[in-house]
Amino acid sequence: MTIEVGSQAPDFQLKDNHGRTVRLSEFRGEKNVVLVFYPFAFTGVCTGELCALRDELPRFENEGTQLLAVSNDSIHTLRVFADQEGLEYPLLSDFWPHGETSRAYGVFDEDKGCAVRGTFVIDKAGVVRWSVVNGLPDARDLNDYVKALEAL
Repeated sequence: MTIEVGSQAPDFQLKDNHGRTVRLSEFRGEKNVVLVFYPFAFTGVCTGELCALRDELPRFENEGTQLLAVSNDSIHTLRVFADQEGLEYPLLSDFWPHGETSRAYGVFDEDKGCAVRGTFVIDKAGVVRWSVVNGLPDARDLNDYVKALEAL
């Protein structure tokens, strides 16, 4: 079951594509967070979505907002993917325990072994203020993220 708008966002601790530990709670009181779950690096729709975020990065990563992208890939895969696509925001690995954070947000597909396309806008207090969850083949519209951030 997907976490509901108005709920406290589950905290997590994941490694990024550089091996650094990132905790959601680090941003509490400091920044809003756009938390983007995606199935796998190097796949067509995922690459398109993450590159679109790259191309509009100042809208999603600035003094008031932090962008975090999460997949069930290993940190090594994410490192190569980020380097290849020029992704300069954190790509977080929910690899082990496999899908633990994706499950906490209700976006893990048990049959496929990966996260579906879930996005959560979390305010500075750590509360989920907006979300969208799409199936594996369905890309999201990043303009919806912008509108959700502007509403905070």
